[in-house]
Amino acid sequence: MSVACIEARRAGETIAQLTDVANLDHPESDSHITIFTDKTGVVKAARLLLSSVTKVLVLADRIVIKQIITSRNKVLATMEQLEKVSSFQEFVQIFSQFGNEMVEFAHLTGDRQNDLKDEKKKARMAASRAVLEKCTMMLLTASKTCLRHPDCESARINKDGVFHRMRLALEQVIEIVTDSRPNGESEMAPISIYSGIKEFKNKVEGLRENLYFLSKENLSTMLEVILEHTEDFTDSAYTSHEHREHILELSKQAKMELEQLVSVWMQAQNQKTKDLMEDLEVAILKTCQCMNELKREVHSAATSLAADLLKYHTDHMVLKALKITGVEGNLEAVAEYTCKLSEQKEQLVEMCRLLRHVSGTEPLEITCIHAEDTFQVTGPQIISAAETLALHPSSKIAKENLEVFCEAWESQLSDMSMLLREINDVFEGRRGEKRVYLSLPRPGKHNANLKALKPVKLDTEEQAKIAKLGLELHLLTSDVDSETEKWEDQENEIVQHGQGMSSMAYSMYLFTRGEGLLKTTQDLFHQAEIFATEGTKLASALHAFSDQVHNDDKPVLLLEAEKLISMCKQLQITAKASVQGKSATFTKVDACILKTRNVMTLLCQLLPLCCKLLRKNKAGNGCLKPAPPWREDRIRTGTNAHSPERRAETFGIKSLENHVTNMTFLESK
Repeated sequence: MSVACIEARRAGETIAQLTDVANLDHPESDSHITIFTDKTGVVKAARLLLSSVTKVLVLADRIVIKQIITSRNKVLATMEQLEKVSSFQEFVQIFSQFGNEMVEFAHLTGDRQNDLKDEKKKARMAASRAVLEKCTMMLLTASKTCLRHPDCESARINKDGVFHRMRLALEQVIEIVTDSRPNGESEMAPISIYSGIKEFKNKVEGLRENLYFLSKENLSTMLEVILEHTEDFTDSAYTSHEHREHILELSKQAKMELEQLVSVWMQAQNQKTKDLMEDLEVAILKTCQCMNELKREVHSAATSLAADLLKYHTDHMVLKALKITGVEGNLEAVAEYTCKLSEQKEQLVEMCRLLRHVSGTEPLEITCIHAEDTFQVTGPQIISAAETLALHPSSKIAKENLEVFCEAWESQLSDMSMLLREINDVFEGRRGEKRVYLSLPRPGKHNANLKALKPVKLDTEEQAKIAKLGLELHLLTSDVDSETEKWEDQENEIVQHGQGMSSMAYSMYLFTRGEGLLKTTQDLFHQAEIFATEGTKLASALHAFSDQVHNDDKPVLLLEAEKLISMCKQLQITAKASVQGKSATFTKVDACILKTRNVMTLLCQLLPLCCKLLRKNKAGNGCLKPAPPWREDRIRTGTNAHSPERRAETFGIKSLENHVTNMTFLESK
């Protein structure tokens, strides 16, 4: 690398010397100055510069790949140590090292993913990194459970499954960055009905230009492959009778249209008359129209099934039942609900297979395959975790382990909603449209000061400075989400405002990593203002709630509400303040994130306090007065904490440090 850089510098200096007008002794007499006289020397230096710069880029790429491979090897070595540990103390020490190595691997692969130009590779990298992120937390809880209950077979199966999946994901990352396949295998591209129809139509329409560029056997084979794939729909138990009949009818019609096309095509090859060419054009149009209708029908079948399943499973009743029956130690009930979860898994796997056929782009196809694998693997892992809890119902670690796997399942279901939207966008030609983020005001509409602000993008060094602060914000959003999930009434106004604030704080955390929908500092400041507004609304809800609380608890609640109002006002002032210059802008960014973090810290204290007061009332302690009902105004500016945008985050740090920090409490558990 050093030699290549020296060569590039020398070549540049040579060009500079040869083109330096000041060094010319004899300028041209016709007032036109010749920039250089040694054209051969300049050409030679330019070639050397191009060659050396190319060498620098190739070497830099090779270095990055070696860094990722080295990081992967360190992770694998530490994973082997984690598998063999037999004591909590040893596990705490090694997992702390493992956490740091995974964070390093996350940053290296994240940078590589951003640099990839191939959208297909980028999608595969994102899928692998998502697996590693979720499995890192699963590995922690599964290993803890296995250490606490070493003789439990289901706990061992649970842990082994996580280790195996992580190793596969690590290998896939290396395959992507090195552009290789194990044992020299060639990568098999997933074949979908959508891509098959697209290629078939291109061939058919190509007959207009050239009647001889393919054979009729070739065209017939392509149609047969497409119709074979439609059997995935017609043979599926989840395809409606109406869709099945339409697909079979269109498949039959497609064969007839192709026969007619081939007949006219063969005649046109022998005799190119005007009438035959017109007949050929009609046959081409009819064939393409039939294929479009077939594509539309399978798209409708897949997306309607997906929409119905996602809506049906949105309450997560089976997962909730597994948690309850597991804690009760009811093995029979656990067995009953594991059967239901297995049925649900098969439905979702089938949904992913059908969606892959109509996804429209290779990256979305890869995302569908990743989702299918996730459901296929996570389902049995939840079952083994539930069995472990049922065998050890008083184990806090076993309960925590089941919750982590259930959360991964819920997260994947949430991701499927976003994936379904993207597939519909591709089909309807809306791919690439920017969605309006509900918590961001449109420029010039909500803030008179917006036009005076100039968007600024932070450079790498500045983003690194706020990364630590962003991580703290991320951990707080996880804590807030955890607290809101404890509320039985998810429609409660306090919960809704808390979830909205958590979602907005999470988007600000993503900004510190250079990800998410907040692309510039101006976007961040807009978000901070709306976050503060949402906090003020929460304070109003707390005041309304305090009117129903008896005198003993009311002062504490009002004091916290006043703190929240004060913090939100300070954040609004900071976000609205006009600044000029990059340094001042960065200071403002830092201040906004810091104040947001302080608000979230207070929110972590407020939510359990309010939840406690509500529970006291339900327990019959007379905590609440029979006061006026809660106000009905529930218009929220922020997005839901479990929105697809929230769940779409790829492999990062994910509260890993928080778990590592809390490892010191393992033995007491």
